[in-house]
Order: sequence, then structure tokens, then C-alpha cells
Amino acid sequence: MHLTSARRTFVVTAALGLALASAPAVAQPQTTASTNAPVKVTVTVKGPDGLLFKGKIKTKGHDVTTATGGTHRCDGTNGGANPSAVPTPTAALDDAAKKRHFTWDGTWYASFDDYSVDTIKKLSGGGVAYWNIAVNGTSIPVGGCQFKLNAGDKVAFTWTAF
Repeated sequence: MHLTSARRTFVVTAALGLALASAPAVAQPQTTASTNAPVKVTVTVKGPDGLLFKGKIKTKGHDVTTATGGTHRCDGTNGGANPSAVPTPTAALDDAAKKRHFTWDGTWYASFDDYSVDTIKKLSGGGVAYWNIAVNGTSIPVGGCQFKLNAGDKVAFTWTAF
């Protein structure tokens, strides 16, 4: 009986040793894809008299500079909306303007950590309208530097009367 117990202990110890020897010594962290990877979206700008711009734009979150608002990050981390940088509607507008050679301007509001889009293609709301931002047909519930875009999204900036 003493010999059987010793054999059992030996077999269990040997099996455990083999299992530990075949396991990696240190678990390697898994890499995750960047959340700020460029995505292709469709950007549409509609003024009071119709379509001002429509095109596919490759974008990701980045610093944005406007004449009125200065340079600020616009990467989805604004206001703590996302834990890491992501593509955003305002960054997409900025990329569209640079790539398709039109202007836009916006006021920076530090209290919101975001821009207000005031003018696109020299068209301003002028106190009677504003630029509404919608993604896939729904107005976004946060600022344009806070909302996360996904590949294939349809981003619309629409001149909207009060």
C-alpha cells in the first residue's frame, strides 16, 4: 500500500511537471488594433440651397485648426467621451476640406472640450441657423470631436434653421 501511494505521487508529479514544462513561461500580452485606425466615410454638406459637398473621405482623429478656434485635439477623447483616440465627424470635415479645397471654421469651447462648426464653404448660420451633425441619419448626442465614427458611416453637416 505504501508503494502504491508512492507511485501515484510520482505519476501526478510527472504529469504536473510535463504540463508546466509545455506551458509558456510568461503570458504574452495580446496586441489590439489601434482604435484610431483610419476609416473611410461619406461626408455630405447641405446648405440652405442644396448640396455643397459630397465625397468619400479617409479619416482618423487628429488635431484640428480653425481660424476662430485655434488648434485643439479632435480625436474622440474630448470630454472623456472615449478612452483612446478614434475617428470623429469634425476631423472628417477637416480632412474633406483639406483634400477637396474648401474652407470651414469653428469656435472652440473649452467648457465642452469641442468645436462648434460655424461656417462651411463661407456659409454661416448667422444667428438664424446652425450646422447640425448627423451620422447615419441621426443627430449626434455629443460634439463632433467626441463621437466615434466607424468605417462606412455617413456623416452629414446640414445647415439647419432655428
